Amino acid sequence: MIRKLFPVFACAAMLLAGCDTTVTKQEMTSVDYGPRPERWKEEIRGYLGIRLTDPTAAIVEFRNEPQQLFQKKTPVRAQQWGWAVCVWVNDKNRAGAFDGFYPMSFVLRDEKIVAVNGGPDDANVIGARYAREQCAQLGAPFIQLR
Repeated sequence: MIRKLFPVFACAAMLLAGCDTTVTKQEMTSVDYGPRPERWKEEIRGYLGIRLTDPTAAIVEFRNEPQQLFQKKTPVRAQQWGWAVCVWVNDKNRAGAFDGFYPMSFVLRDEKIVAVNGGPDDANVIGARYAREQCAQLGAPFIQLR
């Protein structure tokens, strides 16, 4: 089993190593972020409400106020920009137990979510890496406590 999965992990590691996500000031100022969102919490809660296993019991922590963020285009992610928020989520699994917090980053423009990294729709190594990096950029580094 492990031998079969090794090529997959090796390819993922190479892709991650080749993804330079460093953003220059010129890139940051090259786009129009639009106005700061007003209803960002409601928008994010609405997004999560239809994706989480138990949205009424889930613990959702908004770790920052919206800040401008530019996500550089890489081989595994499209270029995105807007007002970003880091959210830590602890949802119940199908057995009804909490699994522990995981980070998500949301990018909003014109009061709508335009990109999400991490979470139920992006639960993979790459999505988790982008969510962790962006939460750190936004001043909310994710540290898993066990």
